Amino acid sequence: MKFCLISLVLLLVVLCAFECSTPASTPSTPAPIPIAVESKPHVGPKLNGLTMVAPPKPFPSNPMMHVQDVHASWISVIPYAFTMIGNPSVRYAEHGGQWWGESPTGTATTIKIAHDAGIKVMLKPQVYVPNGWTGSLDFATNEEWEKWEAGYERYIMQFAHIADTTHAELFCIGTEFNNAIHKRTAFWTTLIDKIKTVYHGKLIYSSNWDDWDRVPFWNQLDYIGLGGYFPLVEAETPSVEALKTAWQPIKERLKAFSEAQKRPIVFSEFGYLSVDNCGWRNWELEKGITERKINEQAQANCFEALFSTFHEEPWWAGGFLWKWFPNGQGHEGYPERDYTPQGKIGEQMIKLWYAK
Repeated sequence: MKFCLISLVLLLVVLCAFECSTPASTPSTPAPIPIAVESKPHVGPKLNGLTMVAPPKPFPSNPMMHVQDVHASWISVIPYAFTMIGNPSVRYAEHGGQWWGESPTGTATTIKIAHDAGIKVMLKPQVYVPNGWTGSLDFATNEEWEKWEAGYERYIMQFAHIADTTHAELFCIGTEFNNAIHKRTAFWTTLIDKIKTVYHGKLIYSSNWDDWDRVPFWNQLDYIGLGGYFPLVEAETPSVEALKTAWQPIKERLKAFSEAQKRPIVFSEFGYLSVDNCGWRNWELEKGITERKINEQAQANCFEALFSTFHEEPWWAGGFLWKWFPNGQGHEGYPERDYTPQGKIGEQMIKLWYAK
């Protein structure tokens, strides 16, 4: 999914930020065989998660109280880095230029506050491509790819260290790199092994809704992660029954894939805008979002259908709702239409299902 998550001012600052450009190692011998993870079924409660938007400033009050109010047991923490189209670099301004919640200090503080409240954490470092998408990321030469990979490795390994020292329960190694993971598979399989040398918890990758069955390294990870943004029903206010019917063939495919891979599935992201037609292609609805008609019931129906379809499935380990604004911080000026269910009918639906 492509999300416009920063203001123009922040983007201009980031363009001048520190560039992750540590040289990548280029072994002259074939890459070692990736280390596979022994698969185990998901045991215990569902991952009832919220994707907590990193705030621009420190929390004015403890945001975990509201998280607990909806019975969420996990949060996802996302410290963004940036890649500009055609520029083979990963920019992460660890010494300034990022929002506070994306900084190493802000990330570690958020994790500690969550743990103090008994809430588990998925740390999910994620690259944002302004006016583009990570799934389409591509470069013309091997040298450009190696430069970008060196920057990504530095960025992801920094947060793998933070995940380990803060005891984050789950670490996401990447998000929606549809093209890169197929074109440069060796980089990713080697990177996963490097991550395992510094982080000792569970690992996941967040694939796109149309690419989860083509990821080449699930055997190295603990969970199959995917964005649950499947287009379901093209109607202004889709009914729960129509949505559930649309989910059935998708559910059967996911179940078969989980069983074949011997790994549980996590919706590493899922969500719906609170506007007309949100049971269809939400990424298209993001265009002109401020002009779209608010429809809280449509969003709530989509939540109800998703949980009714998957909650009782033992191979479905849960998911992370996109997105949640701590103390109301971090939104882009249209929270009444955005993916967050906060203060909407959908919040009560989330609370109901997360209490189960």
